[in-house]
Amino acid sequence: MNKKRLSVFFLAMMNVAVIMSLRGLPMIAKEGYSLLFYLSFSTIVFLIPSSLISAELATGWPEGGGVYSWVKEAFGDHAGFTAIWLQWIQNVIWYPTILAFAAGALSYLFLDPQLASNKFFNVAVILIVYWGATLINFRGVVASGWLSTLGVICGTIFPGVLIIGLGFAWLFMGKPLAFMRDPGGFFPNFSNFNNISFLAGVVLLFAGMEVSAVHANEVKDPKKDYPKAIFLAALIILVVFSLGSLSIASVLPADTISLTAGLMQGFKELFSIFHLDWLLPIIGLLVAFGSIGGVAAWIVGPSKGLFATAKAGDIPPILETKNKNNVPTHILLIQGAVVTVLALVFLLMPTVSTAFFLLTALTAILYLAMYILLYASAIRLRYTQPNVKRAYTIPGGNFGMWLIGGVGILGALFAIVVGLFPPTQLSIGSPLFYVLFLTVGTLVFLSAPILMIHFRKPSWKLKNDNKEK
Repeated sequence: MNKKRLSVFFLAMMNVAVIMSLRGLPMIAKEGYSLLFYLSFSTIVFLIPSSLISAELATGWPEGGGVYSWVKEAFGDHAGFTAIWLQWIQNVIWYPTILAFAAGALSYLFLDPQLASNKFFNVAVILIVYWGATLINFRGVVASGWLSTLGVICGTIFPGVLIIGLGFAWLFMGKPLAFMRDPGGFFPNFSNFNNISFLAGVVLLFAGMEVSAVHANEVKDPKKDYPKAIFLAALIILVVFSLGSLSIASVLPADTISLTAGLMQGFKELFSIFHLDWLLPIIGLLVAFGSIGGVAAWIVGPSKGLFATAKAGDIPPILETKNKNNVPTHILLIQGAVVTVLALVFLLMPTVSTAFFLLTALTAILYLAMYILLYASAIRLRYTQPNVKRAYTIPGGNFGMWLIGGVGILGALFAIVVGLFPPTQLSIGSPLFYVLFLTVGTLVFLSAPILMIHFRKPSWKLKNDNKEK
């Protein structure tokens, strides 16, 4: 067979495109010099384990379905549905945060940076853009697919390279480095979990490698080439995140960095030094376009993953409605309702940055719970289905799997725990409300799939069986 193979470099760049986002640079930058610890921890304890385990599962069960199929193979239908539900709902909660980041960029397009901290402006941007993108997606994936490529190039790669370049220029000009005024050390202060709450948000920035793991079979030698691609992608992501966040931390004191507008704050300071202020609205437009394009391109994808569980009768019939463009309209409408409710969090918290991180923490907790199921599934399948041919296997036999999977599980549990603590870097308002919101939100979204499974009826599956006859 003359099947075209992916090169190591091309697969690495596919992984970079899936994961890398500029929205996390301000959050990393607020950590100052210790940001290097956060990035190293996330790479070693999360990115590499999730990548290698996803590769083994994807090459062992390449027929599709992703986490739903893998967890289902290990623990059955109920666990598989819970995994795909968590992957879907965390994505829904992610939408308000990325659109708040877009709102911060748009404020500079409108030449009014104060809008970035205006709660009502943020809520308006979230709701208008999200529902607009949803209506576009009702017309099918093709209607919004072109936004993805343009968004990555114009809204992520170009601004990322630019701010890193300007950061180096700042350094070579001998300008003072803001993060060195209170350098601390490589390790953050572990005396209180409130000091390291941002770790959950930083780990979330490295999530998503399971999406591209389905391409592990497409390299020439998966056993050798896929790990090379993973480590190359991890290196690129680590370098870009490190240099990009250091560029922001070099020109802005940590306590002035906004989690939603911090990237644009950095550009403003750097542009003013080089008399390039006229570029600021253009960069604001590009960053906002990249974020909005990403949302538009992702709205349908995760929903179709959840919709696929209809074949097993896991979701109520009301969620099985599709339009002529094969778009699951009812799931998208419920998704939009959840986004609308979550957007109101921006009105309840003291600052936009606090609301941004609160939703980020909830997203991270739910996504990490899904990864724990993923790691546990990989370990279990080594014992229950040892004879399944895997083009890539984690080296070291079962010990190697326990080591990588165990590190991933412990890292995810640690990040979940610290994510529940209100961060000292932000004005939280009521710590009780903060903790209750995360606790109740986690319980509600974790219990939803369990309740659906408990109350599901045989007729749900029969309905789907009849559709296929």
